[in-house]
Amino acid sequence: MDLFDYMREQNMEKESPLASRLRPVTLDEVVGQQHIIGKDKLLYRAIQADKLSSVIFYGPPGTGKTTLAKVIAHTTSAEFTQINATVAGKKDMEEVVKKAQDLQGMYQKKTILFIDEIHRFNKSQQDYLLPFVEDGTIILIGATTENPYFEVNGALLSRSVVFELKPLKPEDIKTLILRAVHDREKGMGSYDAVIEEDALDFLADISGGDARSALNAVELGILTTRRSDDGKIHLTLPVASECIQKRVVRYDKSGDNHYDTISAFIKSMRGSDPDAAVYYLAKMLYAGEDIKFIARRIMICASEDVGNADPMALTLAVSAAQAVERIGMPEAQIILSQAVTYVASAPKSNSATNAIFSAMESVRNQKTTVPAHLQDAHYKGAGKLGHGTGYLYAHDYPDHYVEQQYLPDEIAGARFYEPGENGHEKEIREWLEYLRSRSAQR
Repeated sequence: MDLFDYMREQNMEKESPLASRLRPVTLDEVVGQQHIIGKDKLLYRAIQADKLSSVIFYGPPGTGKTTLAKVIAHTTSAEFTQINATVAGKKDMEEVVKKAQDLQGMYQKKTILFIDEIHRFNKSQQDYLLPFVEDGTIILIGATTENPYFEVNGALLSRSVVFELKPLKPEDIKTLILRAVHDREKGMGSYDAVIEEDALDFLADISGGDARSALNAVELGILTTRRSDDGKIHLTLPVASECIQKRVVRYDKSGDNHYDTISAFIKSMRGSDPDAAVYYLAKMLYAGEDIKFIARRIMICASEDVGNADPMALTLAVSAAQAVERIGMPEAQIILSQAVTYVASAPKSNSATNAIFSAMESVRNQKTTVPAHLQDAHYKGAGKLGHGTGYLYAHDYPDHYVEQQYLPDEIAGARFYEPGENGHEKEIREWLEYLRSRSAQR
């Protein structure tokens, strides 16, 4: 490297975004993600011992995937090479592999290849890497915002350890913001800025665990705010709100956040929280989710989680599904909102779900025969075989009920459906208990 190259690198470093300048060099500087880099954790030990095997870092934007890769670059004795899957092609990988083979052959030096956005590589590109990862020519570090079990070659995954990074906690975001404001070497400390408490709380919350989003807002705020009479730059709540604008909806309907949002949607309906349920509905609609898919999930929830506690829930959900197909957006959002809030607010029961699962388990484990009196007596010769003989027609008896055995002999007396105490199911329970008490008295 000549003097001009050195000066160019120094200038690039100074002009790089705040989030990039603040990236830690050592593990001890990393904020958050203690579930994978705590001092007793596998990843921490592997990095410290420079014994890293191939890994995949998976998590939302701004949670530290590239940061951890950079820490590894600063601590390893191996050659560290980085490519971005959005722009790199097969030729780039061939050059990396050739250099790695030369280093291994001549100097017994390992090569770590960091691939950002690895899910952007197609199957053939990922397949190309496989033999070199397998024989140790390359130690792979992949970073992805998408679930690697959907997006990354299964063979590569089987040779890698997957580490999931979580959105940073508000306390972690606050730590990074304060570091950014006051650090004179890497941060904005030389600007003599102060951040007010309510602005700090706001950015820590509204960033949604995305450190990059919060730091970008801090940098923009400091660079665009005039000094006050006291000579300082004050990052106030209005400034912070303007700089970060609004929370980015991190929901790609083709990616893993799709499944997280759907999961939260269903669990909110099941948990009788109509506010949360309609929020996740709005998030899905905002992201362009298929309204027919949403309607199907509502129908399933209406049966699986409400069931007979409110039989109208399924009726309403089915009607909503038919209506949204005929009407479409944007009016369909109102119909879906009606269905979602009804299902979320309805009394809950999973008794029907438990009943079928329990019955299916019995069917799998026990071979049975339909009792003779319940068998079909209408086909030719059935009567001579005793089919249907002794059957009692329920409508001929008081309350349209008569005691007789309906279950096979092998499981007579088994109970699969146990109505709950919520909503209409309480009435069903009381009715069944009444019928059973009549049977017991005979």
